[in-house]
This record gives sequence, C-alpha cells and structure tokens, in this order.
Amino acid sequence: MRIDYGVTRAPARLFFGPGQRRAIGRAAADLGERVLICTDKRLAALPVMEEILNDLKAHNLQTIVFDATEPELPLSGILECVAAYRDFDPQVIVGIGGGSCLDLAKLVSLSLTYPGPLSQYYGEFKVPGPVRPLIAVPTTSGTGSEATPVAVLADPERTMKVGISSPALIPHTAICDSELTTTCPRGLTAISGADALAHAIEAFAAVSRPADPHLAMERVFVGKNTLSDNYALSAIKLLFANLERAVEQGDDIEARSAVMLGATYAGLAFGSGGTAAAHAIQYPVGAQTHTAHGLGVGILLPYTMDFNLQDAAADYAEIARAIGVADSRESDEVAARAAIASIRALFSRIGIPSTLRDIAITEDHLDSLSALSMNAARLIENNPTPLNPAAIRQILTRALQDA
Repeated sequence: MRIDYGVTRAPARLFFGPGQRRAIGRAAADLGERVLICTDKRLAALPVMEEILNDLKAHNLQTIVFDATEPELPLSGILECVAAYRDFDPQVIVGIGGGSCLDLAKLVSLSLTYPGPLSQYYGEFKVPGPVRPLIAVPTTSGTGSEATPVAVLADPERTMKVGISSPALIPHTAICDSELTTTCPRGLTAISGADALAHAIEAFAAVSRPADPHLAMERVFVGKNTLSDNYALSAIKLLFANLERAVEQGDDIEARSAVMLGATYAGLAFGSGGTAAAHAIQYPVGAQTHTAHGLGVGILLPYTMDFNLQDAAADYAEIARAIGVADSRESDEVAARAAIASIRALFSRIGIPSTLRDIAITEDHLDSLSALSMNAARLIENNPTPLNPAAIRQILTRALQDA
C-alpha cells in the first residue's frame, strides 16, 4: 500500500446508518428555505417519501418534488427539471434514489448556478465554482454518487455517456440509510454491488503517479494513493463478505448496511483514486447494448483484472489476502489469481453473466468498441497496464469468448 501520498474528496457531512433519513429535514434547514427534491416516480409514490416531506414541512421548508428522473439520465430530463423549477429558485437540492437521481440533483444544481449549455462542463475541473448545496440520499448501494465529484449523463449528440467531474459537485451532505435499500430488487442489488466492487478494486490498483504537490489540483482522479487505498480495501472486504447475502436476503438489514457502507467507501476511494479499464470499456458496451452500467462493469471486471495482472499482481494479492482467499505464504501472482477467481465466482453466484455474448455483443462490434473505449481518456490513463485499441480488443475478445 502506498503511504507517501494521499487525497480525499468527500462531503462536508456524511450520516450513515438505519433511520438516518430522519435527519434530512434538519440538514436541509441548515442550508436554505426552499428545497427541490429530485427522485423518480416509484420512490415518489412510496410512504417513505411522505415521511420525508412531512419532516421537511416540520422544519418550515418550502418543498417541491421532481419525480420524472429516468434511468441512465438523459440530458432532456435535466433540462426539463431546470426549466420547471428555475422560478422556484431552490436554495437546496436533494437527490433521493439511485445514481441517476443523485446525478440529476448534481446537474440541476450546476445548471441553476451557472449558464448553459452543460456540454461546456464535460470533462474535469470545468465547473467554475461552488454549486447550490446538495443533499444526497441513496436508495441503492452502487454508484457512490453521494460521495463523489462525478455526475454522468446521456447526451444525444454523443455516442457514449459523458461525465462532469469537479470537486464542486460533491454533495454537501450525504445521508446513507440502509433501510432505504431493503426494497431494492435482487437483480439491481447485484449489479449495483458489482459496480461498487469494481470502483474499489480499480481505485486500489490504479496507476501510481509521482506525488507532485499540484497533482490534485490538476487531476480530479490522481490514481493510487494511501487515503483512497484505505477506503478501497475496506470497501472490498465489506462487499465481498456481504453482497451475496444482501442479494439473496433483501430484508437482512445487517447485510444491507454492510453493502451500503462498502459502496460509500468505494465512492470515497474512486473519488480521488479514479476507475480504469472496466469502466472505460463499459461506456461503449452500454451504448451498444442499452444495458445497465453495473451489468457491463460486472462482466468486464475479471477480464480487465486478468489483463492487468502483469502490473497489478501485488495489489490484487493484497486484495486476496484481505478477503481471505490467499495467505502470505503464496506468491503475489498466485494470490492475485485467487482474487480474480473469487471475484468471478461471486459475480456468477449473484447472477452476473460471464461473457459479453450474454448481452448481445458479437465479434462484429469489437473494433468499434475498442476505438470508442479510448475516448474515456481519464479512465484509460488510470489503468495500471497501458491501454491502446489493440489491448482493449484483446480484453473484449476474451470477454466475448470465455466460457
């Protein structure tokens, strides 16, 4: 583990634990008087939303709910929300739901604070300053958006989803209540958890850069560092030990809490460490197949780990020893291979398909997917083993053909 350099980017306040949703009203009252909630129709209709609205009312807050968040967050939905509530002029934006709801809250706050179009902020460090205060309340355990400087959206003018990365987008307050995840369906729990595990593993094994004092001011994602390493390893242990139980026993609050904590730690890890190949390749795979982000990442992660073994064996070996599938007597390579096999087996048990063929990728797609993956430059540059289109095609070929 690297101990000479560390960066953490995190919310000003992070409240974790069953029942913590009851802090939303008081937390919002600290930040303003007019509150816009960004959520989706399913969540808006649940009794828990009425509970949250009553809490906000009890704190004398004017509250409006936007409940039309769509999966994969199309640009049109962001613009619709901004247009509808610009005159309301919310002082606090609350995102309640999965990653799309939290990212919508981030991008609505950005759009209400600075002039459009949003496309001028695509990339890193392009947000000019603070946005309106955000409160993030996740109801799934996966994206880690409650703790990260990233928001991702689907722009119809772009082939793939695009990201805006800036410390200004980190929510002021994150409220992580595992009781909100107990109704998350089995399949969504699995792919969200796979995404979280990939966040942690890719951050832990990211490229290591020289500890230049300006690095964190020039890159949102600085690569492997001691602070993200600690969050990442804690996340990996929690997720590996508890994800299968959370998938199989959705009402197990202990497992749900462990997985939510793991996902939040993973967000804190990649919020400075960054992600790498599995995420870079998923963007065009997701655009091609219209499948969920976590599903593609879950399929790809073991194959990208195989590819990175030559440069990341020591990191993967440390993971293997932390999750108890290898010990110190084994070589790093043997231990690393045990880690990869164990991740692959876990994903199989929770229903993650084993190949890209299972989501309708064919040989004909591989050249274009390889080229398009290179567009995710911040992720490509973060991979421990250098990537080019030929290397990505090698990964994709294995992920297509393996049994």
